[in-house]
Amino acid sequence: MIAVWIVVVLAVVYLLFGLYLFLFQSEYVYYPKYPERMITDTPKSIGLTYEKILLEVEKGERISGWFVTVENSRGVLLFCHGNAGNIGHRLESVRIFAELCLDILIFDYRGYGESEGKPSESNTYEDAETAWRYLVEERHINPEKIIVFGRSLGGGIASYIASRFSPGMLILESTFTSLPDVAAPRFPFFPVRLIMRIKYPTSEYLNDVNCPVLVIHSRDDEEIPFSHSQKLFEIVTAPKVFLEIKGTHNEGYKESSPSYEEGLDMFISKYLITE
Repeated sequence: MIAVWIVVVLAVVYLLFGLYLFLFQSEYVYYPKYPERMITDTPKSIGLTYEKILLEVEKGERISGWFVTVENSRGVLLFCHGNAGNIGHRLESVRIFAELCLDILIFDYRGYGESEGKPSESNTYEDAETAWRYLVEERHINPEKIIVFGRSLGGGIASYIASRFSPGMLILESTFTSLPDVAAPRFPFFPVRLIMRIKYPTSEYLNDVNCPVLVIHSRDDEEIPFSHSQKLFEIVTAPKVFLEIKGTHNEGYKESSPSYEEGLDMFISKYLITE
């Protein structure tokens, strides 16, 4: 009888935890308040000229971003950041792209930074699409001069944009094939692929991407296995380059400087239309 009760208790705990994963999985995906939601620094802090923008999305909510401009710009980079923090935590990347003579549109998803609303998979797609349309329809920027960049979770969002529109190129850094592919090994005793409602199927989106693609990843990445980027690279049928860097998931691009910046510059110089 005791053995039966143990089995029952374990089954109940298993089902409850599975239900928790199903209902509250967004808590495992989106971290807008880590390390803090408040924006304390701006591009002005690193000597860059920028314009704060507010873009209206669904239900009258607005997302916040910065449009950074540089002299002798050769294109515009649409920056889709990862699942934690806000645009104020990406100033080092903004500096790198500015030094590569690129204007930058970086924005916060709903619920991040000063953006209104709550994040969700569909909302992040819509937020990025709104940013794309701002560049093309309001700034009148030639799509072929737009680089869509996504780091980590932002890679899934950037791939979605590149699959729906026609950017000049797509750059994926430390990105996964899909969120269920990341979660399944972490919860091996649960049917994660059935439970996961948030998917970000980067690999599926890449099937419809026709622009040149740069894939960047580190074998030292402790969050997203290096094999994910290898699989993504295999899927791409357009012109492509793989840039292997060193370092952790969040610091690899810093730890690999200057080879990281040189790799970016070579790819952009080769494939971006500048006329």
